[in-house]
Amino acid sequence: MRALVTGGAGFIGSHLVDALLGQNWEVVVLDNLHPRVHPHGLPEWFPAGAEFLRGSVTDQAAVRRALKGVDVVFHEAAYQDYMTDFSQFAQVNVTGISLIYECIVRDKLPVKKVVVASSQAVYGEGQFRCRADGFFLPRPRSRDQLQKSEWEVKCPQCGRASQPLLLEEEHPNPFNQYAVSKYAGERMALGLGWIYQIPTVALRYSITQGPRQSLFNHYSGICRIFASRLRKGLPPIIYEDGMQTRDFIHVSDVVEANILALQDERANFQAFNVGSGIPVTVLSYAERLCEATNPRLKPVLPGEYRVGDNRHSVSSIEKLKALGWKPKKSLDNIIRDFLAWVEALGGIPEEAFQAETIMRESGVVQRVGLG
Repeated sequence: MRALVTGGAGFIGSHLVDALLGQNWEVVVLDNLHPRVHPHGLPEWFPAGAEFLRGSVTDQAAVRRALKGVDVVFHEAAYQDYMTDFSQFAQVNVTGISLIYECIVRDKLPVKKVVVASSQAVYGEGQFRCRADGFFLPRPRSRDQLQKSEWEVKCPQCGRASQPLLLEEEHPNPFNQYAVSKYAGERMALGLGWIYQIPTVALRYSITQGPRQSLFNHYSGICRIFASRLRKGLPPIIYEDGMQTRDFIHVSDVVEANILALQDERANFQAFNVGSGIPVTVLSYAERLCEATNPRLKPVLPGEYRVGDNRHSVSSIEKLKALGWKPKKSLDNIIRDFLAWVEALGGIPEEAFQAETIMRESGVVQRVGLG
């Protein structure tokens, strides 16, 4: 059996390649080695047993070449960032997946299954319940609200702060460029898969962390961001008030979800959350990382926020658990494994600090009280 893993030189993709090779699959990887993720080219951890093709998922010739002889596709390639090059998100995250199906259908390729990496971001600001007015899907918090340091999501009817709910698959509500592009790509895949009877599964990842996570791009997560500062003797910077909640999942658990999606026909033509289901505040995460790295330092809250961030994002994982999957690694495992990997690399490269500077210069990071 032969598998194509797009984005297979990246964080999740490379771990998936390892798992497939371990099960005696032939694996071909299509990856463009984007400089924001791979500034030094093909990473040293890329396994010798996989075939590597450098190219973009938006290049028809490259996609057709990569699909040759393939039985299954794991589509991990994506453009993810906080920057304002909005068209690039649609180009990669929608056109890319569309092109895969276009080549499969036009060339009559015998692909047996496609597993698509989607994102928890498709839920936008989340799912909430107001005590007075019930369930609602909010718009993103306004600039005016954030400038007043009013962090919690308010009911659009009565204006009261409302209760965040675990995110369930039937209520996507994307707003920003990344979220909309991932949801559009997911819908394209599931729709075309159904029409042309190509079994397809979409997996909506929560914040995935662990070894090989990019140390360079702006979207690579708070573990890299906080650890970068801590290793330089600087405290982690917390946006908002630190009480926003997130859902963290170890990359090995994400890989197992992909293998299950491949093997279990009950998953076909559906979207599933892949997370821990456990709320963790950003402040408590930073405190745990401080304790593991430099206990003398404490997080600081300078009164800033990041444009496009949501307040609470914790996924319900009951749907995927019903197929027999469950996360095995705890948050402590995530922090320990990431820090051990950074230590093995000899620390975090100086280039990693450029991401925060670029976000500030581009206006992604804003200070309260300036509006």
